[in-house]
Amino acid sequence: MAMASPSTAPQRVAVIGASGYGGLQTLRLLEGHPHFQVTFLGGERSSGKRWSELTPFLPLPDDPVVQVPEPEAIAAAADFAVLSLPNGLASQLVPPLLERGVRVVDLSADYRYRSLAQWQEVYASEARSFPRSDSDLCDEAVYGLPEWHGERIAQARLVAAPGCFPTASLLGLLPFLKQGLVDVGGIVIDAKTGTSGGGRAAKEHLLLAEAAEAVAPYGVVGHRHTSEIEQIASQVAGLQIQLQFTPHLLPMVRGLLSTVYCRLRDPGLTADDCTTVLRSAYRESPCVEVLPVGTYPSTKWVRHTNRALLSVQADTRTGQLIVMGAVDNLLKGQAGQGVQCLNLMAGLAPATGLPLLPFYP
Repeated sequence: MAMASPSTAPQRVAVIGASGYGGLQTLRLLEGHPHFQVTFLGGERSSGKRWSELTPFLPLPDDPVVQVPEPEAIAAAADFAVLSLPNGLASQLVPPLLERGVRVVDLSADYRYRSLAQWQEVYASEARSFPRSDSDLCDEAVYGLPEWHGERIAQARLVAAPGCFPTASLLGLLPFLKQGLVDVGGIVIDAKTGTSGGGRAAKEHLLLAEAAEAVAPYGVVGHRHTSEIEQIASQVAGLQIQLQFTPHLLPMVRGLLSTVYCRLRDPGLTADDCTTVLRSAYRESPCVEVLPVGTYPSTKWVRHTNRALLSVQADTRTGQLIVMGAVDNLLKGQAGQGVQCLNLMAGLAPATGLPLLPFYP
């Protein structure tokens, strides 16, 4: 995809929800970015405080004051806004920002569904707290998976960044659905994530004493990301897909590994054949790397990077295809993907300013 010529002046970005994990990661990336400048920090509970009071470990130039996220003030200070807010809250801010010409990347789930009614069904508790009538924006929003929707993201006013589980799962699964190489029935996704995926607010099950030395499934039936994955998988396959998704919590801070099981329509396809499919799909995607056959991804290999590692194996005995994907849930699974979308919206190469090499070990 051809990139537009970016302006020589830094493009102004507001970060709303700046002190949460998503906001902090976004700020870290933008502070080292050659083409963006953070010009507004917004927060509700943290408004009125100097940044150094909240996060002395991440100093910002001139130690700005966190402000109440009023649309007029944001629009006066920024061309883009990254919203890292609890589900439901972003929907109260997005419409007035778009009316004022601010282009938005939303890291929450508020605009990931094309149907407002489906969002209200899946996020029922948030829907009761945040009444909405913006079904037109749900239909307009572009799902922010750059490797699949890059051209639409570049033109979008509103981008809904995917969840971390859908990112790791869909990147591996979609090329095979698009080519019609796997059955659309019986797909199973087994995924594991670190504790930072639960956000920065205190939660009992994420306490060290609860999560350490343990692996535990959760949301075994009806996890919210299931319908999000099904929506995009169905769009690419051109058929309605239902699948099984089970997440697990691991005693690590960051990292996510998704293993997808599906049945090959041609059981004669080998792991080499399927690796070729993945490499063809992502040959122009700098943030996705396909590993050699027999090399399987580790979450340690993607920590602190915006890179997704994919690998595939085919079991000729059972006719099953096993696709594995690893991402850093806070970067390629959240803030890094948001900045990747910002790059496209600003006419920049998608990986501009994003880390691709891990801190290892």
